[in-house]
Amino acid sequence: MSQSAIPLDAKIYVAGHRGMVGGAIVRELQSQGYTNIIARTHAELDLTNQHAVNEFFAQEKPQYVFLAAAKVGGIHANNVYRGEFIYQNLMIQNNVIHAAYQNGVDRLLFLGSSCIYPKDAPQPIKEEYLLTGPLEQTNQPYAIAKISGIEMCWSYNRQYGTQYLAVMPTNLYGPGDNYHPENSHVIPALIRRAHEYKLRNEPEFVVWGTGTPRREFLYCEDMANACVYLMNLPQEEYAFFLNDKTPPLVNIGTGEDITIAELAQTVCDVVGYKGKIVFDTTKPDGTMRKLLDVSLLNNRGWTAGMAFNDGVKIAYADFLQSNI
Repeated sequence: MSQSAIPLDAKIYVAGHRGMVGGAIVRELQSQGYTNIIARTHAELDLTNQHAVNEFFAQEKPQYVFLAAAKVGGIHANNVYRGEFIYQNLMIQNNVIHAAYQNGVDRLLFLGSSCIYPKDAPQPIKEEYLLTGPLEQTNQPYAIAKISGIEMCWSYNRQYGTQYLAVMPTNLYGPGDNYHPENSHVIPALIRRAHEYKLRNEPEFVVWGTGTPRREFLYCEDMANACVYLMNLPQEEYAFFLNDKTPPLVNIGTGEDITIAELAQTVCDVVGYKGKIVFDTTKPDGTMRKLLDVSLLNNRGWTAGMAFNDGVKIAYADFLQSNI
């Protein structure tokens, strides 16, 4: 591959650097020798405030932008805080993408989620399945906001000649995750519960559903590595994703999935919970399978590297450090 596109001293703005995704991207950039990374906390810069975002971009003039800021959560949070999820995500991405265009940003990477795809999409899910069927109702506001972000990147590329790319990671986990008992995603929720059950010597660990649905999980550091890899592609390779016929959309994942039963067993093994795993079949399973087709990214030379069991061990260590 020819020389990387981003100089090591280029000014790079990472929006959402305190979250799991943004934090992983900052660490990845630093590990690769980038020295001019800028970031702002929510207290310093409210990304839903258009005037504040415009002032920030006009003053700082970043050359590259990773848009990882978002309001995120698990099924419960997505379903309960529907208004907050659609409003805040639309405002954040609208303000950042438009300000990037107005201030001549060279490249922007917009981070979405695999929930953008139809709930009954064929498996594995290809990028071309976007907007081919109904969404999962529980997280539809969030998904629609992210779909709007993809369309915004594509529309700006076509009208203004920008070079904005949208990436859709599968289910993420790892350092910096949210371990809230109600609003977290499945892996941090299971880690927290397994740990608490171990401390209380609970005889049974109850998991919702039958345990048979399959899910794909990606370690957050792998995701960050893929994002920096894509942004660093030489122009002729980066331009592969930018055309009038298809959205500038790339799946990021492992291309492999496991059952919820296997996931629960792995978490319990890592945490050291010795009780019995029991499945509450009166509770819903949700979508039976959700696996991304990652051939587009793999064919450009990138594959995930973290073994799942090792990633869960690191995630549990992070939970212990951040919660005890």
